[in-house]
Amino acid sequence: MFSRLAKISAAIVAALFITLAFSSHKVVPAQEGSEVKSSDTAAFYKAKCVMCHGATAEKKFDAALPEDQMLDAILKGKKVEKPPHMPAYEAKGVSADDAKALIAHMKKLKEAPAN
Repeated sequence: MFSRLAKISAAIVAALFITLAFSSHKVVPAQEGSEVKSSDTAAFYKAKCVMCHGATAEKKFDAALPEDQMLDAILKGKKVEKPPHMPAYEAKGVSADDAKALIAHMKKLKEAPAN
């Protein structure tokens, strides 16, 4: 009986840990001991976006799209033909102003000459 109860307790603790580990908030961990706010556009891009969009926004980003369409994708998310899908960041605390700054940052990255 005790062993079964211990296993159930361990499973509940593990489930809570996993839930907390995958929860996102407006302040997101970037590296151990530091935090990145969505208002810190360059750091936020590096921490949350670069893995899918690339260092110079060269992947999965069309700078010619209307800004409202890009804004909607950032805030509401977007299912794409081939995953990973664009997550919805509004629910994670990103404001429309933060998203607009992120769009401007990505356009600037895309336009910058390659080194």
